[in-house]
Amino acid sequence: MSELREPGLVRRGVLWLLLLGPLFFISYGLSNSHTATRADVGTLVFDWEHRVPLWPWTIIPYWSIDLLYGLSFLLPLSRREMDRHALALLSAQVLCVVGFVLWPLRFTFERPALDGLFGWLFDVLMGFDKPFNQAPSLHIALLVIVWTMFARHVHAKPWRWLVHGWMALIGVSVLTTWQHHFIDVPSGALVGLLCVWLWPAQGALPWQHARFSRDVRCWRLAGFYALGAALLAALALALGGAALVLLWPAVALLLVALNYAVLGPEGFQKRADGQLSFAARALLAPYVLGARLNAWFWTKKRPRCDQICEGVYLGRVPNHADAAPFVAIVDLCAELRCAARVPHYRSLPSLDLVVPDGAVLAQAAADIEALRQHGPVLVCCALGYSRSASAVAAWLLLTRRCATLQDAEALIRRARPTVVLHADHRQVLARLEIAA
Repeated sequence: MSELREPGLVRRGVLWLLLLGPLFFISYGLSNSHTATRADVGTLVFDWEHRVPLWPWTIIPYWSIDLLYGLSFLLPLSRREMDRHALALLSAQVLCVVGFVLWPLRFTFERPALDGLFGWLFDVLMGFDKPFNQAPSLHIALLVIVWTMFARHVHAKPWRWLVHGWMALIGVSVLTTWQHHFIDVPSGALVGLLCVWLWPAQGALPWQHARFSRDVRCWRLAGFYALGAALLAALALALGGAALVLLWPAVALLLVALNYAVLGPEGFQKRADGQLSFAARALLAPYVLGARLNAWFWTKKRPRCDQICEGVYLGRVPNHADAAPFVAIVDLCAELRCAARVPHYRSLPSLDLVVPDGAVLAQAAADIEALRQHGPVLVCCALGYSRSASAVAAWLLLTRRCATLQDAEALIRRARPTVVLHADHRQVLARLEIAA
């Protein structure tokens, strides 16, 4: 590993383990004991789960999460990465224990008596673990966080494939050891992903610069997404069974609503290389799929990009083939990743259907002017109709290629008639026109 490690990380990791270890046993044990005294403990089992086999040998990978949990503290390269990893683990523990208390469930299968090494390992486990503390599975939540850490640092083959294979086996083992019912697995994975999203290894925390939006349009869109989340959640809980999968898009829409109301584009965790973080991709996958289908629907019969002037093009977020003619991309889309690779790439994430603020447009204009010196530049967003059109208009005004906003808009519309610039866009651009 060529990256340099900050000094003192081993000691810091040991201190975190000394805090997290006792806290885990105390909180987990107390919630187990508390649930054992309750009369309202329910069950949630699918019929097909009765066909899940008991594989005693999978108690080995099941137990191995404890070893990998400790080893994961040897991997961080910085104090920030170490602390965020520990806080993600702590957050998962807190969220799962709260879930155990609010939604108590019991495991219903009776495991037969086992002997030998596997039987002894089961006996040790059951000496501490009771048939409660089911959903969300803390085992799975911690697995997601630890797996993410190992995936970030283990790159050499075949070790990387070995890590992924073993982690997947741990995930399967919660079922084949008859420790958990199926509902515990996706709910635990959801908690783990949420904690990785809350405490990303790099960049700003999604809530670090959170503030209530002052844009009425943001609150209107947040309300629509929150309503969609509530309807999907209600439908999932009312129908039960396989319909519980609707909780995934419900969570995705709720996070999008939070992005519009409080978190801003940072909530999508789009990195400087154009990729969304792993946690954001997983949590927001249903929404992102809908956004991609929407972009395809509105642009399927339109050119993917159009030249405005002097080697500056306006279009949608490109794929590899679309990006081939360009040496640079200025990307204003927050919700979709840009998989294309070009020599020069700038990401200025902005929310869909919301006017980028003047500072973002001014930065986009500066980037367009600087990058066009290297060759053709694509300015893009999801459709290439609004956010990116605003950026190109700002470039035309600030570089005095157009004397007025009307001239800039007319030039853009001649090249790409489908652009959408409302009064709010013009208001922000008018301020830039005055500054120019």
